[in-house]
Amino acid sequence: MTERLVRRGLPRAGVRFLADRRGAVAALAGWSLLESAQTFALGYALARALDDGFLAGNTAAGLGWLAVAAVGVLVGALGTARVYRAVAALAEPLRDLLVGRVVRHGLAEAVLRDGASGPPPGTGGAGLVSRVTHQVELARDSFSGVVMVARSFVFTALGALAGLLALAPPLLLVVLPPLLLGLALFFGTLRPLARRQAEFLAADERLAAELGSVAAGLRDVVAAGAEERTRTALAARVEAERRAADALARWSVSRALAVGLGGRAPLVLLLVLAPWLLDQGVTPGALAAAVTYLTQALLPALEGLVQGFGSAGARLAVVITRLTSGSPHPAPGPRPAAAADPRPATPREGQPVPGNAVEAHGVRFGYGEADRDVLAGLDLVVPRGGRLAVVGPSGTGKSTLALLIAGLLTPRAGEIRADPRVLIPQEAYVFTGSVRDNLRYLRTDPVPDAEVLASAAAVGAGRLVARLGGPDADLDPAALSAGERQLLALARAHLSRAPLAVLDEATCHLDPVAEERAERAFAQRPGGTLVVVAHRISSARRAERVLVLDGARAVVGTHDEVAARSPLYRDLAGIWAVGDRSQPAGPPGDTDGINPVARPGLAGDGRHVVAHRPVGEAQPVRDLRDRSALGGD
Repeated sequence: MTERLVRRGLPRAGVRFLADRRGAVAALAGWSLLESAQTFALGYALARALDDGFLAGNTAAGLGWLAVAAVGVLVGALGTARVYRAVAALAEPLRDLLVGRVVRHGLAEAVLRDGASGPPPGTGGAGLVSRVTHQVELARDSFSGVVMVARSFVFTALGALAGLLALAPPLLLVVLPPLLLGLALFFGTLRPLARRQAEFLAADERLAAELGSVAAGLRDVVAAGAEERTRTALAARVEAERRAADALARWSVSRALAVGLGGRAPLVLLLVLAPWLLDQGVTPGALAAAVTYLTQALLPALEGLVQGFGSAGARLAVVITRLTSGSPHPAPGPRPAAAADPRPATPREGQPVPGNAVEAHGVRFGYGEADRDVLAGLDLVVPRGGRLAVVGPSGTGKSTLALLIAGLLTPRAGEIRADPRVLIPQEAYVFTGSVRDNLRYLRTDPVPDAEVLASAAAVGAGRLVARLGGPDADLDPAALSAGERQLLALARAHLSRAPLAVLDEATCHLDPVAEERAERAFAQRPGGTLVVVAHRISSARRAERVLVLDGARAVVGTHDEVAARSPLYRDLAGIWAVGDRSQPAGPPGDTDGINPVARPGLAGDGRHVVAHRPVGEAQPVRDLRDRSALGGD
């Protein structure tokens, strides 16, 4: 599409633009013609100064012709000064035309966004400002550069060729053919060069967008364990830009070939054919003038044309095409707080069958080719509206499973499918901005403040939002505690429309009451499917099903079923339950090797057991003065 516009639409539009401003074009041509007199006088006066003056022994005539050349330089300077004004008379109307076009497109896009889902708030406005300021100015500067180099080459070549013709027509037979061949080579490669320039700019923009997204969500990349995935994605963008740059560099070689053929080859031919030219009646002064025309006029003008059209011309074509063909919004990059799709789910490949929110079949995953699998042959089904708690020691794959469900990791083998979901990691991400922008970040449609506040209240963040100053208040992430950041992240996820919520220890900095309230709020949403990586036994008890990961096998069932089948779960339940009355896994000597946890209040305590951390800490023997029947231990 871009190539077709460059090939067909832009030239016609350019001709129409210039035709509508014939007065400015005529003024530019007139002052450029005056400037070309300098080129003509430079060589012609030099030839006459040599042939009729210094070589003929007439020094006064030679000096007179040099004075004519000096006058030509002054006249040319006057023309050059006026040329800049004439170029401005064309460039400024172009700028005004582009600004009007961009603003009209921006208003049309704003109207469309009012009636349909679009990019996150502020995206369209930022893009419009960029187009009106940076891109329009880039187009104006590129247009001015193209006009300057094009008219400079045309009128410089006109003055030089007219001088050669006036001095000795055989000189044109030597200079003109290679010059035309060089121009043909350059203009023949201009279109593919412009295409490669556009591809390079597009690759550079994609890389910049990817880097911006990663920089904005770096904390969450680390928290979610997505460093390798992010590195791979960035490496692919860098490689794409490198390939585009290599292709552009290869085509750029044609510029040097065009300059060599059109500007330097005639000079070599003049020197090689000098004896023949002298035999044809070309005077030494005319030969010297031809060398001067080539080195001081044609070669610099040709280099300016090639460089100007090869860079400013290609850039102008790309920018003008983008400004005049609308500005479709780019596909949104990864969002730092969660992987969420707020749109209603529609049956398609990769989603679970109706009735289930999550399905995993034979899932295997490891973080390196040579590493053991963190998950091996996992089968799992979570029905819509269900609640699953995932428990297990560190390193058994709990967060890995959460990332797989969220779609941030891809299994080595097997298949995992899930409804549109929102992932809330342990390290909650809050960015500098208003409370409103933080909470509605996962929504692409306008969200009234009443709905924002309702979600905040549902997860227990209502008082925090009020204390911060309401939706309009500015947030300073560094001033918030870890628990406060988690509350805001929970409110943001609750406000999203994803029916499946995955909480990866997202409430670890909250007290048990606040944790229960948040989980209940997610369970009561439409869809209401909840997967919780639990760190308290209370979360597992509230869940309909519990998945225990122990690095070797997975056990799933209700709380009672899993407690009966998994010694590891009974062990975890006993550790987690220190705050309850007493939850021994079984009598002393039970086959699973778990005995009641030592703590204040058990029989024979004698006040030696001191509550400390999640598990009771027993004092050393004879540390206290008690000499009870149990020996003071």
